[in-house]
Amino acid sequence: MAKKPEIIFNLSTVKKNIVANYLGQAWSGVMAISFLPVYIEYLGIEAYGLIGVFVVMHTLLLLLDIGMTPTLNREMARFSAGEHSPQSIRNLLRSLEIICFSVATLIAISIWICSGYLANEWLNVEGLSIEVVVQALSLMAVVVALRFCEGIYRGALYGLERQVWYNVAYAILTTLRYAGAVVILISVSNSIEAFFVWQGIVSLISVVVFAFSVHKSLPQAALRASFSRESIAGIWKFATGMLGITALTAFLLHADKILLSSMLPLREFGYYSLAATAATVLFMIVVPVTQAIFPRMVKLSSRDDKNQLPDLYHMTTQLVTVLTAPAAMVLFFFADGVIYMWSGNIDLSQNSAPLLSILILGCFLNGLAHIPYQLQLAYGWTSLLVKTNALIVVGLVAGIYLLTSIYGAIGAAWTWLLMNAVYLIVSSHFMHRRLIQCEKWKWYFSDIILPSIGGLCVVLLVSEFYSRQSFDRLDWFALLSVTWVISTLAAILLTTSLKEKLISGALNYAHSKI
Repeated sequence: MAKKPEIIFNLSTVKKNIVANYLGQAWSGVMAISFLPVYIEYLGIEAYGLIGVFVVMHTLLLLLDIGMTPTLNREMARFSAGEHSPQSIRNLLRSLEIICFSVATLIAISIWICSGYLANEWLNVEGLSIEVVVQALSLMAVVVALRFCEGIYRGALYGLERQVWYNVAYAILTTLRYAGAVVILISVSNSIEAFFVWQGIVSLISVVVFAFSVHKSLPQAALRASFSRESIAGIWKFATGMLGITALTAFLLHADKILLSSMLPLREFGYYSLAATAATVLFMIVVPVTQAIFPRMVKLSSRDDKNQLPDLYHMTTQLVTVLTAPAAMVLFFFADGVIYMWSGNIDLSQNSAPLLSILILGCFLNGLAHIPYQLQLAYGWTSLLVKTNALIVVGLVAGIYLLTSIYGAIGAAWTWLLMNAVYLIVSSHFMHRRLIQCEKWKWYFSDIILPSIGGLCVVLLVSEFYSRQSFDRLDWFALLSVTWVISTLAAILLTTSLKEKLISGALNYAHSKI
């Protein structure tokens, strides 16, 4: 086994990774969200509902990941810390590749076989022909199988902290995926089938590019990499726990869409999918931070560092709060303006804004739980997450069935918000009690409540004094941008360690320029 290097808590790599993750996620988010109005214009809201079904299908396939992606992420980070030899890490990668591609093949075949049943029995199709829906579902089978294979390589690159390279490549491929789809719809065919053919082509390119990068990043081993039962046995306990966590987390995040795809007409489901997509902008803000910080948490937790790890934990949580609370408040109070500014479509704004204002609060609470979640994974403690997620999923499913039958889609949105509030409170309580005692109340008050109050006060003042009646899209853009910037500054001023770190960094930069 390789000699374990000394771990030095230097945030420079983390900063670079966070910046790279944000630029990559921001660009991919812009690509994904900007073109949705164009997709709806050329395909129609019901066909866009099929894209929502594709998202649901991709989410369901996370249940078959068997914990491979997060496990490989962690093991690659442990390899960087000296816990693996080149031979053992290459054998592990090859073993998971064989499993992943085998599962992906079964996925594609299974969805293709079930496409007729899904089109006729599961989906509530009104305007589209059944033949078109069946063909679209068959194409989805190939796309989701390829996207499934992308996961293990993404996890490996993040664990190796090759996040700058990954985000450059990801931004390019995302541009091809979404902007290229617009070109296809305008120039080739404005059909849902053409849309998914293009998605399949880009997904195949992505798998090849990411696979090549991972293999080139690892040092050569003495023997050729092969399937290894010993490698699988070494990660099986953690991977099994991650299987439960990944499956339940995926269902927690998307149970509303999975169930509503059958309970609502496809047109109404399209409006809900649009609101849910807009709400995920918060995850685009949170995920780059957690992806950058996780390898560092793994290295510090492997030493059980009780000094640097809590500092990293609090600073990261404050950063997440500052970045998400103002955005959540703006989206909550100005949901109609956000959708109109984005799409220019009054119908979309009227039908999706009430859903967005509720869903965004649920996403905000879920985002706050990400850092405690990452800390548990860094320590390899998966049982709490499995138990908590299982209880929340049961409540979520029951609540969606009950409230949707009474109130429609808005009932599902309220269930999502309530279950995420319970999830944040319960999971964080037990995590703090075991891993970082005496830090819980500082986490609640200093890391979350105070910065959130700063952002909330600014947005409340703006919403109280501005009339919306004469606003066009440019007016909305100016108002929302200024409100978000000022509320973010207010949130920063009410932080502790993050504010000090930013001030110190600014002073050092100014001093270096003198």
